Amino acid sequence: MRFLGHTLAIAGMEARKLLHDPLELFTRAVQPALWLLVFGQVFTRIRAIPTGDLRYIDFMAPGILSQSVLFIAIFYGISVIWERDLGIVHKFLVSPASRAALVLGKALSAGIRGLTQALIVSLLSLVLGVRMSGNPFHILGMVLVVVLGAAVFSMFSLVIACIVKTRERFMGIGQVLTMPLFFASNAIYPISIMPGWLQVISRANPLTYQVDALRALMLQGGVSAYGVGIDILVLVVVTAALLTVASWLYPKIVI
Repeated sequence: MRFLGHTLAIAGMEARKLLHDPLELFTRAVQPALWLLVFGQVFTRIRAIPTGDLRYIDFMAPGILSQSVLFIAIFYGISVIWERDLGIVHKFLVSPASRAALVLGKALSAGIRGLTQALIVSLLSLVLGVRMSGNPFHILGMVLVVVLGAAVFSMFSLVIACIVKTRERFMGIGQVLTMPLFFASNAIYPISIMPGWLQVISRANPLTYQVDALRALMLQGGVSAYGVGIDILVLVVVTAALLTVASWLYPKIVI
């Protein structure tokens, strides 16, 4: 219970930052809106990408939601570097909270930000005529997958921040990683049309499993290529592995 309390306290502290900067929600919504309104509408008309029984805009919507979560979470580690420079990390490290609680709390706060993106993308998708599932169990599943996806990439970001330790290097590495993670997934085209070597990379990419689960849960008639249970299991295992690594590295950022 103490671990849970410390985790929720860190998550709540991070989430309250949104109340002080609500404009961030709007700016974060611009990129997925452009993808859906421009890229999605054009490729739905020309039917250039084979998506089976799904219209391209339907196929793409879960991928853009996953992209939004990725882009929020992958730069989350820079806040840790700011906190180190301001002396906040030192205060965290002498608090009763365990290192795992500190890391997991930050990951959960990234999940809260991810859920705001999920709401925005879902509303925009409805406006664009995407056939969304109204099943309450599917909606709960979406919440779980979004939070897990945000946790995976925010902890990955934290690991990078603890290794590079400077804002400039972190921003450079973050920008290098985001687009390969996005394009080497099934977010905007099926894995089946990729070259063989890229299919291998895609199947090792956690974003692929997040997109696959959201595609089954978010859409009417959506189907998971691997099974939603397998998708969630992969995200849980990756989250646990990254939590272990990030908890070990987190104190080292002050050195």
